[in-house]
Amino acid sequence: MSTRRLRALGVVAATVLLTGGCAAGTHPGAAAVVGETEISISDVDQTSRAVTAALGQNFNTTATLNTLVSNALVAEVQQQKAISVTPAETVAAARIAVGDDEATYQKFQGDADTRDFLNAVGTASVVTVKLAGGTIEDLGDQAKLQQGVLALRDASKSIDVKIAPRFGKWTDGTLDNTISGSLSDESPQTEAQRKAAENAQQQGQGQG
Repeated sequence: MSTRRLRALGVVAATVLLTGGCAAGTHPGAAAVVGETEISISDVDQTSRAVTAALGQNFNTTATLNTLVSNALVAEVQQQKAISVTPAETVAAARIAVGDDEATYQKFQGDADTRDFLNAVGTASVVTVKLAGGTIEDLGDQAKLQQGVLALRDASKSIDVKIAPRFGKWTDGTLDNTISGSLSDESPQTEAQRKAAENAQQQGQGQG
């Protein structure tokens, strides 16, 4: 199962971040602040390690921060617009996010960090499509999703998004880590976890 689909759903609202604004202002230990939601550096590291282990391939800190910020932004819009998302809709969207791969879905459900992460991805995608007047059935409709992204862009204008300068800046709706290089340099813990996951995957392929 490729991470492409997971990333695509998780960052479907990334293009609205620029209109929300991004600036310095986070305190030490914070990677980003989206409205009233703070995302700590430890959150990014821990989630990156957990998702990497669940996927069996690297889900780096850049992708993680992109997705966490996007999820938080959509959650702010969901609260403002009082958009209801049922647990069943979240589950359905979460399964789609992992390509309807039951084994991968169960791996995500087996850990609190990955379960919360995937549920947030699923909920964000449902909110996005509902903003365009769609339903869970429209998650595969790219035109409907694009309409949702445009609606999110408009709804997020009043939401302040702050990114710690050391992590780079948002360019064209995604994190540009070439500015500082911080996120491209994994922490020792993340690097060790990633290498362990990669080694385990290689050994499994060799045995197969």
